[in-house]
Amino acid sequence: MNRNHCPFLVAALWIAAGTSIAGELSESIAAVRAVGPHGEGHVPAAEAWRRLAEASPADLPQLLAAMDGANPLAANWLRAAVDTVAERAARGNEELPADRLKQFVLQRDHAPRARRLAYELLAGLVPEVEQQLLPAMLDDPSLELRRDAVARVIDEAENALKAEDRDRAAQAYRRAVSAARDEDQIRLVSQALRNLGEEVDLQKLMGFVVHWKLIGPFDNTDRKGFATAYPPERELDFAASYDGKHGQVAWIDHGTEDDHGKVDLNKALVEEKSVVGYAAAEFFVEQAQTVQFRLTSLNAVRLWVNGQPVIDRHIYHSGSSLDQYVGEARLRAGGNIILVKICQNEQTQSWAKPWAFQFRVCDGVGTPVSSSQ
Repeated sequence: MNRNHCPFLVAALWIAAGTSIAGELSESIAAVRAVGPHGEGHVPAAEAWRRLAEASPADLPQLLAAMDGANPLAANWLRAAVDTVAERAARGNEELPADRLKQFVLQRDHAPRARRLAYELLAGLVPEVEQQLLPAMLDDPSLELRRDAVARVIDEAENALKAEDRDRAAQAYRRAVSAARDEDQIRLVSQALRNLGEEVDLQKLMGFVVHWKLIGPFDNTDRKGFATAYPPERELDFAASYDGKHGQVAWIDHGTEDDHGKVDLNKALVEEKSVVGYAAAEFFVEQAQTVQFRLTSLNAVRLWVNGQPVIDRHIYHSGSSLDQYVGEARLRAGGNIILVKICQNEQTQSWAKPWAFQFRVCDGVGTPVSSSQ
């Protein structure tokens, strides 16, 4: 063999090997992403995961990118592979691709969970990454990264308070509250601002719908009311009256002053068990858009938007954490009709007393969408 050709042969072999390895990695990723919630593709996915767990640290950005659009089960497998590769690299003192991880974090179109994982890996490599990246993440689509950014501003405000600089503290708290999307942070910052004498409109800040037309009570004996289509489900005539549980019922106007938009039907309509109430509102937007409808209630609830069902939960007293039920639908430009059905059951224990709901309209990360009228 002509030795002058050896370098070209070696280069060709390296290229071929690299192409082969890249192809195997892509095939393994595809097998893991194909795993289904009922065990479909589990066997080939398990074998593929073992290969991914042996990948090079340089392959971490590709593994992270594979989480884009992956179903929750596949995303868990991919995250486990990332963790395994990173842990093995740490034990072997192998370098992680810090620059590529940083670029990955900065690319907002990647899956939020993957970006958060990349950020955690990067923070372990570059101590100053928090100062470098978080200030620009107050509007980040990753709620976890946004939370970290808000927490940093809260720390800034608290340090200003310790230095008795109330103006700087108030400025920082205002930045934090406008960016926060997690309820605990919003509550904390809102109270801090109020303690500084600032006015905070939590209803507007969180997007609660607070002005309603209410009607009831209708009958829910033996819990039959949930499936019974009472007149408000068939027509919305706010001038009409109907046969209710004990006689004629008519629509009333109601506005709640509760900070978190709670509409208490015990106070607004009647305090009684085994009843059904309805709440209706018209919601205006200038442009058609897809939004999230976030409904909270201890009672069984149904939600329609423009006559189309969005949320349907025949569950009583299962808890009432904020945004308990989330449904997505499209608002048309102009007016949209929201109708909520709230069913109270027969239980008389003190914890079963509430007959109420909260409702807000948001985008996918919890930014409020307000009615334009």
